[in-house]
Amino acid sequence: MPTPHDGLPETAQGPADEDVPFDLFERWYAEAEAAEPNDPNAMAIATADATGLPDVRMVLLKHRDSQGFVFFTNATSAKGRELAANSQASGVLHWKSLRRQVRFRGPVERVTPNESDAYFASRARDSQVGAWASQQSSPLPARKVLKDAVVAETARFEGQRIPRPAHWIGYRVRPTYLEFWSDRPFRLHDRIAFTRMTPQGAWEHGRLYP
Repeated sequence: MPTPHDGLPETAQGPADEDVPFDLFERWYAEAEAAEPNDPNAMAIATADATGLPDVRMVLLKHRDSQGFVFFTNATSAKGRELAANSQASGVLHWKSLRRQVRFRGPVERVTPNESDAYFASRARDSQVGAWASQQSSPLPARKVLKDAVVAETARFEGQRIPRPAHWIGYRVRPTYLEFWSDRPFRLHDRIAFTRMTPQGAWEHGRLYP
């Protein structure tokens, strides 16, 4: 099994360079891509509704860098509406084969239209059609209604490039908290947390009791 925190001493604590947690994430992510049989980029994203009740679902991490973690969705969906009202989220990637997880939380911003356009253009054509056909999170009276919408949108765009719907956008979580968790015997897990006051602030880091 990989070492718990490559390059970080057992007594790691105090200030950290800006890229340290993201470099560590990249090492872990590369190992997850090699080890996980399905969707190493699957992550749970939690938002909150108007009453403060948490709402969580699985999405796919489609881009990551030192600015944060990006996923794409319909802005009129439940998570889109919740992020419009409260632009904060938390997430977790769990890699069972490595017995690891990464948790993060922070403010959320929309990616640029150019970023959304570029990713939408890279999707399979059927997925592009689906983005037009699905009224995500809205009540669906029957599965046939969705199937009919897919047929209609397929016909509408036949022989032409499918543009990105204006409501289909990307969101970037700008972490102010980033935690690396490794399984250890007898529930004495290894946890190291990076924290900062704002997405532009300096990182502090240290270990947590399991």
